[in-house]
Amino acid sequence: MRFVKSLMVALVLLSFASVAVAEESGYPNANTGIGDKASLQRGAKLFFNYCVGCHSLKYLRYSRMAADLGLTEKQVMDELNFTGAKFGDHIVSAMPAADAEKWFGKAPPDLSLEVRAKGANWVSAYLHSFYLDPSRPVGWNNTVFPNASMPFPMSELQGVQTAMMAPVKPVEDPTVEKLEIKQPGSMDAVQYAQAVQDLVSFLQYASEPAAMQRTAMGAWVLIYLALFTFIALILKKEYWKDVH
Repeated sequence: MRFVKSLMVALVLLSFASVAVAEESGYPNANTGIGDKASLQRGAKLFFNYCVGCHSLKYLRYSRMAADLGLTEKQVMDELNFTGAKFGDHIVSAMPAADAEKWFGKAPPDLSLEVRAKGANWVSAYLHSFYLDPSRPVGWNNTVFPNASMPFPMSELQGVQTAMMAPVKPVEDPTVEKLEIKQPGSMDAVQYAQAVQDLVSFLQYASEPAAMQRTAMGAWVLIYLALFTFIALILKKEYWKDVH
């Protein structure tokens, strides 16, 4: 029983530590998760319409994604596969690396582990923080990742943002005080926030597809442990009832 209590205390402390780390990151909670398949399906559609032109998910196969997200082979091949890949192939961008380096100065990174590396909150904040910047080669900048070499493919959804600069002294570098929508997109703020949540949830799934099976299995493991603990307590009382 002492071991069980110690384990429970450790799990509670770990959860508080995780929350603390998320709060210390300084980014709003992305509210992502892999438990909503409808959200993951919407996120997959956004990824393949706005991201796969430059970015790959080289550790994930189309067939594995279909099985996990409840999609048929026809749905994947007709609606999500724009590179001519086979159903069993890994998800790889059609953009040649040499061309990407020439156009952007650096080949766009693979996004398979992006959420695991930087966190869902960071990725969500990044997708909210693009603004027009004529001084940049691609015409865009980002407050979360300044001087990023990435154009903003989702501007037609969010709209075009401009930066309001904070007043500074002559010796200081200008800083962005806030972002304002200059030209509205096809979505309002609430709709775009939902779209980003769906997309980041999909990237969270892509970073560890096995998490879906592990989560489902975890419920049965907890039920087993609860039943085992109950039976163990009954046996303990039975064995020790005559011990004084």
